[in-house]
Amino acid sequence: MHLKLILKSLSLLNYKNFDSKSFTFNDKINCIVGNNGIGKTNVLDAIYHLSFGKSYFNPVATQNIKHDEEFFVINGDYDKGEKIEKVAVSLKRGQKKVIKRNGKAYEKFSEHIGFLPLVIISPADRDLIIEGSTTRRKFIDSVISQSDKSYLNHLINYNKILAQRNALLKYFALNHTFNKDTLEVYNNQLTDYGTKIFEKRDAFLKEFIPIFKLRYEVISNGKELVELEYSSHLFENDLNTLLKTSVNKDKALQYTSVGIHKDDLHFNIEGHPIKKFGSQGQQKSFLIALKLAQFDFIKAQSGVNPILLLDDIFDKLDEQRVAQIIKLVDDENFGQLFISDTHAERTENAVKQVHQSYQIFRL
Repeated sequence: MHLKLILKSLSLLNYKNFDSKSFTFNDKINCIVGNNGIGKTNVLDAIYHLSFGKSYFNPVATQNIKHDEEFFVINGDYDKGEKIEKVAVSLKRGQKKVIKRNGKAYEKFSEHIGFLPLVIISPADRDLIIEGSTTRRKFIDSVISQSDKSYLNHLINYNKILAQRNALLKYFALNHTFNKDTLEVYNNQLTDYGTKIFEKRDAFLKEFIPIFKLRYEVISNGKELVELEYSSHLFENDLNTLLKTSVNKDKALQYTSVGIHKDDLHFNIEGHPIKKFGSQGQQKSFLIALKLAQFDFIKAQSGVNPILLLDDIFDKLDEQRVAQIIKLVDDENFGQLFISDTHAERTENAVKQVHQSYQIFRL
């Protein structure tokens, strides 16, 4: 039996375009409707904030504070496995962000990640297909770290040491000097963390890819063959050897050219990159399958039904795909759902096909 996770109520103060706003939500389906620019997505982003301590759409924290205000506060009251959990995220200009659980501030944000599992499906997901490898690594990392605390710490440490090694390479170039021993200290540390991260990514994808393929098959009625392919330097050799071999190249480039920070996930359809060869519809199906597989995986790992946010997906999807997603929700497999849309009727018609309670909020 999965633990239920329900966001009972949400209150926003000076968050993005809201001065003060409160919601009491339905346990099942919540539709947030209104014209463009009115802040529907901001409500969903506030819910995302409570799970991850940051915005899904805007990495610059202070830009989430309402213009001319000094701070923002987001409060969420959750029912998690029959227990009330109060979570608050707040930020004052010029100060550090604070995340509190039941009135007690976290010392490390990483301790909070995974406590309120959540998956978001949004038009911004297209970046996973069109952008560089960074976005795809972030996707992998966010899925693994929701269920694996040590992974996130390894990643933070790896990135710290990587920055130090890159600074050292720049220093060498500027001062026309070189010190093998100092470099080896960094190589050893990078190898230590990098190998652990690689092994966890590899193990995760071995488990994740079959779930993804299953989801895609259902969405596309089994028409095409899709592949996710993990690429990493570490399949070729151990990281220490790789770092030693590429030392001259790294000196010339003044940064570290090999390691898990160069990993990628290739998205293929019928053996070709989906970015070039997939239709719009296929790309959308691919992304939804990816996110629903993320949902399945996190649910299996955490024993909690993640909250699912569907941001503006009706605008970007044809009715058949929307109907399929809504139908998925009708199974007992999903927990609480939040949908944003510009057209109230469209959402209501879709939601009515599902035999679940729902509520519509007009902004």
